[in-house]
Amino acid sequence: MRTILLVFPGFQLLDLSGPAAVFGAAAEGLGRGSAVVAVSSRGGAVVSSCGIAVATLPLPAVDPADTLLVVGGDSPGLSALMEDRQAGDWFRSMADKARRHGSICTGAFALAAWGLTAGKRVATHWNSAERLSQGFPDTAVDAESMFVEDGALWTSAGVTAGIDMALAMVERDHGPRLANGIARRLVLSVRRPGNQSQYSPLLRAQAKAAGRYTDLVGYIAANLDRKLDVEALAARVRETPRSFHRNFREATGKTPAAFVTAARLDRARALLGEGAPVKTAAAACGFSSPEHFTKSFSGAFGLSPAAWRSLNATASAPPRR
Repeated sequence: MRTILLVFPGFQLLDLSGPAAVFGAAAEGLGRGSAVVAVSSRGGAVVSSCGIAVATLPLPAVDPADTLLVVGGDSPGLSALMEDRQAGDWFRSMADKARRHGSICTGAFALAAWGLTAGKRVATHWNSAERLSQGFPDTAVDAESMFVEDGALWTSAGVTAGIDMALAMVERDHGPRLANGIARRLVLSVRRPGNQSQYSPLLRAQAKAAGRYTDLVGYIAANLDRKLDVEALAARVRETPRSFHRNFREATGKTPAAFVTAARLDRARALLGEGAPVKTAAAACGFSSPEHFTKSFSGAFGLSPAAWRSLNATASAPPRR
């Protein structure tokens, strides 16, 4: 599996290094030589957004690849790449020869500018989704998913989501054993499927709360198997239940009960993706019974926990016993 990663001045380093580490580990695990090539419009050293430079080959000097991706970054370099006719022509030509092509994070803007996303569903960083949708109305932008596969086109959300997408590609080509072994080697706590939301309710609440309930949100995340009713949470922040209910909703956009349920479901989905049995996930996340868990999960995601697990766990991790 030979992979070409296209970069530009000011690119996001992790968009390159994360997937490169996955593909490189796959080549090593298969007993093959280096399978990752970084390219840029002119070749030579290209400086990332954090100041680290990467050696690249110029576009015309590169042979076709199995996988062709453009990385992301929010810089004038991306705008220049979008307007680079030679780079666009080269990418389209290489994409026709590659088994799959796509982008990581805001690299989707370059694909859209080159006419490769028209009529396609694509993912990008949640913070750039609206801008991409407005700029390219013929593209169906998925602002939630970690990564999206639409035919030969693969696109991912920002930074670490590129690792999840690369692992999914490795699994597609070589099976779950190799992909899961790479995930363990990279010390990933969980492999996230493409349809998992890139912006969890916990992070969303912490961002909205602007510090007021940050510690409480952390406590909830670490204690989902405990009783987390309004009275218990209000006592923890030393507010009356009535005041806490009002203040928490104003700060996070959710009632305490709705927030706790969303956090529990988000964590349960991750556990199911790791291969946890339905009963184990229900107990670990504080649901009173598997039946209660199934009703809440089905209402939120349109699938029963068992059905969701069967569709996603085999692509994420070996089943737990």
